[in-house]
Amino acid sequence: MSEATPSEDPPSLAVDPLLDDPGIRIIVCCGAGGVGKTTTAAALGLRAAERGRRVVVLTIDPARRLAQSMGLTELDNVPRPVPGIDGTAGGELFAMMLDMKRTFDEIVEGHADPARARAILENPFYQSLSAGFAGTQEYMAMEKLGQLAARGEWDLIVVDTPPSRSALDFLDAPQRLGSFLDGRFIRMLMAPAKAGGRAGRKVMSLGMAGLSLFTGTIGKILGTALLRDVQTFVAAMDTMFGGFRARADATYRLLQAPGTAFLVVSAPQWDALREAAYFVERLAAERMPLAGLVLNRVHTSGATRLSAERAEAAAEVLEARKISAADGIVDHSPGQNASRSGRPSPEAGPEAGSSVPAATDDGSGVDEDADHLASALLRVHAERMRQITREERMRARFTALHPEVPVAEVAALPGDVHDLAGLRAIGDRLAP
Repeated sequence: MSEATPSEDPPSLAVDPLLDDPGIRIIVCCGAGGVGKTTTAAALGLRAAERGRRVVVLTIDPARRLAQSMGLTELDNVPRPVPGIDGTAGGELFAMMLDMKRTFDEIVEGHADPARARAILENPFYQSLSAGFAGTQEYMAMEKLGQLAARGEWDLIVVDTPPSRSALDFLDAPQRLGSFLDGRFIRMLMAPAKAGGRAGRKVMSLGMAGLSLFTGTIGKILGTALLRDVQTFVAAMDTMFGGFRARADATYRLLQAPGTAFLVVSAPQWDALREAAYFVERLAAERMPLAGLVLNRVHTSGATRLSAERAEAAAEVLEARKISAADGIVDHSPGQNASRSGRPSPEAGPEAGSSVPAATDDGSGVDEDADHLASALLRVHAERMRQITREERMRARFTALHPEVPVAEVAALPGDVHDLAGLRAIGDRLAP
C-alpha cells in the first residue's frame, strides 16, 4: 500500500441492514491470516441468527476456535445446531468445519457409480490429491459453499475463507484445480486407458509412440508405481473431469451474484491493510460485490484529550519529584516553617507542610508509591496514544486509496473470545 494523502472519514459500514437484507444469502469474510476472520464470521452469524435469520457458518479454520466459541465439542463436515442462542426472533444458527477430504469423497460418490467410486477412493494418488494437493482446500471450500447454497435450507451462509499467505489463492485455486483435472497433461495420461481394442492398438502403435516415450520418462522421474496410480485414477475419473471445471465456474458465478457480499477483514497494521487494499482491488477487478472493510482490534482510549507528549511530561515531573525527595531536596511554600528533616515543625500547625509530599514517618513510602504508580500509568497512556496515532495513520492511508469502501471498526477486547458472550460483544462493536 503506497503513501497517500489522508482523506476524510470513510463511509460507515451498516452491518445490521446487511444482515437483515433477505436478498443477501452469502457473506464471505476474507483477508490476511491472523486478523480475526473466524471470529468475525462467527459473530456475524450469531448476530444474524439472533435477529431472526436461519444461518450456517462455514469455517476452514484449523485451530477449531469457532467450535470452542460456540460451545460445541467439535465441528465436522455436517452443519451442527449451536445451542444457547437467543431464538426469540425466530432465528437459528448452525456451524460446520470444512473436511477437505470428505468433501472430495462426496463429489466422487455423487458423480460415479458405486464400483467406480470405490476404485477412485481406494486409489493412492487420489488419497494424496484429496488430502493435500495445492489448491484443494480452497477448491473444496467453494465446492461446499455451492452445495450449501443449492440445498436452500438457510437464509444466510457465512463463509470464513481459508488462511492463506496470498489474497489470490481463494479466488484462483478453484479454477487452478479444475484446470489441472481437466487439462492437457491429464488427458495425455488418460489416452492409453481410452485406447482399447484393435483400433486402439493401431493408434497406440502408430500415434502413441511419443506418448509411450513421454510416460516412460515421467515414470523414471515419478516412479512406475506412482505413474500407474495416476493413470488408474485418471481412467476412473474420466467422466468426472468436465464436472470439476463446470462446478468451479458455477461457484465463481455464485460469488459474483448480487446475493453475495464480501467483507474484507483486516487489522490496523501495515501488512494487514496492504493485503486488504490489494484484495479490494482484486475483488473489483473480478466484479465481486464488496460490502466493506471490517477493521478489527482497533485500540481506543477514554482520555484522548491527554496527548502522549503531555502524559510523558507529567510522568517526568513525578519521577523528578521522587528523585528530589530521595536526595532530601524538597521545596516548601513561602512562610512555611520546616524542620531540618524536611517535615513541618509541630508549631507550624496542621496546614503547614511541603508542597511535594514526602515519605511517611513509618517508612512505608505511601506517597512515593502513589507517584510511582501515577508515573507508570501516564507512560502506559502515552504508549497507548502513540499506538492509536499509528493505527489512525494506517487507516487514513487505506481510506485515501479506497475512499469509497465502507468501514466498520471493532474496538479491541481485553481478552480472547471463547464463548457466545464474547461473540455478542464483537457483534455489538460491529454494529454499534
